[in-house]
Amino acid sequence: MPQLLTGATIIDGVADKGIDGQAILIDEGRIVAIGRPEEISADAETVDFSGKYVIPGLMNANVHLLMSVFLETLVRYEDRYEDLIIEAAQVALKSGMTTVFDTWGPRRVLMSVRDRIDRGEVVGSRIRCAGNIIGFDGPFSGDFDGRISGVGSSYFVDRVNATWVENTGRHLMWLTPEAVGEEVREYIGRGIDFVKFASNEHGATAAGAFLQFSGRTQRAIVEEAHRAGVTAQAHTSSVEGLRLSLEAGCDLIQHCNVTGPTEIPKETLESFAERNCGAVLFPLTDNGLSTLKESISDLEWTMWKAADANCRHLVESGATILMANDGGILAPEVMREPMIKNTWNGLPEGEALGRLATGHFTWLRAMEEKGMSPMDLLRAATRNVAEAYRVDDELGTLEAGKRADLVVLDRDPLQGAKNYQSIHAVIKGGTRVDLDTLPERPLLTADLPEQTEEEGRYKRFLHHGARLPSCPSCLPGTR
Repeated sequence: MPQLLTGATIIDGVADKGIDGQAILIDEGRIVAIGRPEEISADAETVDFSGKYVIPGLMNANVHLLMSVFLETLVRYEDRYEDLIIEAAQVALKSGMTTVFDTWGPRRVLMSVRDRIDRGEVVGSRIRCAGNIIGFDGPFSGDFDGRISGVGSSYFVDRVNATWVENTGRHLMWLTPEAVGEEVREYIGRGIDFVKFASNEHGATAAGAFLQFSGRTQRAIVEEAHRAGVTAQAHTSSVEGLRLSLEAGCDLIQHCNVTGPTEIPKETLESFAERNCGAVLFPLTDNGLSTLKESISDLEWTMWKAADANCRHLVESGATILMANDGGILAPEVMREPMIKNTWNGLPEGEALGRLATGHFTWLRAMEEKGMSPMDLLRAATRNVAEAYRVDDELGTLEAGKRADLVVLDRDPLQGAKNYQSIHAVIKGGTRVDLDTLPERPLLTADLPEQTEEEGRYKRFLHHGARLPSCPSCLPGTR
């Protein structure tokens, strides 16, 4: 039955301010009309949201729905990857994110969950995915956790790595640009939604400074993506890697504020607007930065300072900014480890950017501190993401004909970024989500079991844990 949402202030992502006195008519999962209630009256169920604020469903430009790629997790849940991804998609939806873009993960199972959600078989945030990052090896490699090759059997290590990598790994660095393009074309043909490639290495060798692909090869990858009608994006972590990806024609660039200890040059900042490339930022709040400073090395602090300055400069440059946070769920036992506690993922709740359930709220508050206007914040979390991924004909704003993805807030988000956390209701595809039931089958979000009698009597000899660098998936060993 059609629904008529009345009484709320509508912040549609198109107008420059909220609109009062209008209603939204929804039917068959789409917005049919927006206007004065008496003008669009229909045989519809009226839902009164008086005093509330309706915004487009939030969108996250960079998540990892299977983030916990530690040996213990992947062994324990070897045949339940889909269950972990569904759990994460439900956590995202409960937090107001009606669409998320998974930029690194196991392609086949991500696509399976994507399709199950699209068919309405399971509840969850709408997923679009890239599969592997072109040029990276798997979870149990030098690109992520190189220790496991000497711990797990070669059979298990190879099987896990193959699940992520297929034909898109580090061997591509040996090939000509044309040959890389052929491999990318084959991978796109397996059904991914967009392409992500490595401009820089992942940090295990040189903290992200090394270039992964030449400019010619990057252009070949982007051309293959565009030929197939999908977007192309890059993983960058240096000013030169960033420049090469911009020149290659990327549609958006992930964590582009992360450039090691060097701030982005002025001409590169200007290129974002000139080339209409989306700038995906990973910011911390001022309080989060202050807290992190106490537990990291001077080198790491220099890198975080540059990343913070880059965020502010990108706002000033007029670049199109996208909300993203590398959001994922780590197993509860992993979160207790010293190697996590002294990193950005170990920051207190409310300051930890990478938490799937709350990190996007941290992002909004952080970018508010860095000078983004209230309406620009809203668009960074909705319209800008949709436009960068070329799904703005369906998503990103509240307009007639688009999918009825909405978030209803108790407080006005244009009066402060903290108000995005006042979620009253989430509507995806015209259906109100039962937030109290999500996630339906907690696994990684479940509490650890009660301590056993034996654990209570256990006397520990020695314990220490190696600290992680900035990325929670990079485990090169001791530092």
